[in-house]
Amino acid sequence: MRYSIVVSATMLALTLGACERATVVVPAAPAATVAVPGPAGPAGAPGAPGAPGAPAEKGETGATGATGSTGMQGSTGMQGAEGEKGRTGGNTIIVAPAPAPEPAPRR
Repeated sequence: MRYSIVVSATMLALTLGACERATVVVPAAPAATVAVPGPAGPAGAPGAPGAPGAPAEKGETGATGATGSTGMQGSTGMQGAEGEKGRTGGNTIIVAPAPAPEPAPRR
């Protein structure tokens, strides 16, 4: 008997919770009347020319750029041209100067 009341209350809660609720129907708003345009009229007069624009302001000078990297080493030069063969000497005599005399010893 103790359980029959609990089971009845549970069944009642499940049964009432599963019922479908009534939905509220909102009538639709009346459709708006759309005006249909007629034929196009004549073209209007051209507009006046616009005023000239103001001169632009000069921008700021940019910052100095970074120093460039060192260049690559140059290639080795070509061998020079070979010189002409020398001539045989004639009767040239080289005279060496006489050696300077030695100073006398001090007394």
